[in-house]
Amino acid sequence: MKAILQRVSSARVDIDGRTVGGIDAGLLVLLCAERGDTDAQADRMLAKILKLRIFSDDAGKMNLSVQDVGGGLLVVSQFTLAADASAGNRPSFTQAAAPDEGRRLYEYFVSKARAAHPVVATGEFGADMKVHLVNDGPVTIPLRMTP
Repeated sequence: MKAILQRVSSARVDIDGRTVGGIDAGLLVLLCAERGDTDAQADRMLAKILKLRIFSDDAGKMNLSVQDVGGGLLVVSQFTLAADASAGNRPSFTQAAAPDEGRRLYEYFVSKARAAHPVVATGEFGADMKVHLVNDGPVTIPLRMTP
């Protein structure tokens, strides 16, 4: 399972001109399920995201988590994180989970996030989404959970 975290001042997802999810300050989580990923990996990914100290404390050091600052999570499915562009000029997405399994793992992750954190918004799995964000810092962190 892969994720890209972006610390944001605000972020939202629009589909067909309407906003379907948005947060103020917090983390935009671009989430990708890959073939063979498990619920346990999703659990570990969520735990890491909630505790990762990438928000500034009073001294300006990245020392606080999204939970510490009361920030939101905007979770967006992003199968293209599984891209392999090592051969040729057209990326391959064969490492991405099959759509049904990708949806299941995404929905599992979101349900666990909502149970553990007070502010969780989402995009829509499989939709053509427009993601708007104000990256704070900028701070962008890639994460990968292996079995």
